[in-house]
Amino acid sequence: MNLEMITSLHYLRYFLSFLSLLLLFSACGGNETRQRIETEEPSAGPPARQANPSSESDKVIVFFGNSLTAGYGLEPEQSYPALIQRRLDSLGYDYRVVNAGVSGETSTGGDSRIDWVLNQPVDIFVLELGGNDGLRGIPPVETRKSLQSIIDKVQQKAPEADIILAGMQIPPNMGPEYTEEFRRIYPELAEKNDIILLPFLLKGVGGEPEFNQPDGIHPNEEGTKVVAENVWKVLESLLEKS
Repeated sequence: MNLEMITSLHYLRYFLSFLSLLLLFSACGGNETRQRIETEEPSAGPPARQANPSSESDKVIVFFGNSLTAGYGLEPEQSYPALIQRRLDSLGYDYRVVNAGVSGETSTGGDSRIDWVLNQPVDIFVLELGGNDGLRGIPPVETRKSLQSIIDKVQQKAPEADIILAGMQIPPNMGPEYTEEFRRIYPELAEKNDIILLPFLLKGVGGEPEFNQPDGIHPNEEGTKVVAENVWKVLESLLEKS
């Protein structure tokens, strides 16, 4: 028997062994796997992360935003919603924080997924969107329209919920007219809808290299602590009233 025939027989035995294992898998587990895939419900959106698995009887604060809320480039426990949960726990407040931030989210994208997020109870809703709109040059009138739609849906689904609108500002590279029109979106929406305004989420962080990641856009761990303080100053007064 020559070397070529030996090699051919070797590969034939390998192929038959592989085929036997494949048939065995199909008979034993294939039906179960197929049934699981076919009956699984499609995801209605990205899962909202709970910053702390507190009691279901706790009141709920939903942070709804983009990468700033999601904690892009940070560990989950370093995001500003997680820091807020830690502060709430240390002070004895019975609130459960839900981080519903999605990196890259625009106001239009947020409007398309808000119904899914509102399937859970909401006592305080913090709306942080629009920054990506400004960076992409989306017309401010469109951003305003989408944010208004989100506010309307929250008020309809959770009429007793308090809404905090986190204001954003953008660099002047889009031109002074666009920059000013964008800045006015937040105070005007807050006044129109009688909701609470956080004037500028990134106060003390935006444009400060020591508080930002190398991209110059997303806060680093220290910058996120400043953002959490900005949020807490507004949130604390609301908690005290409650």
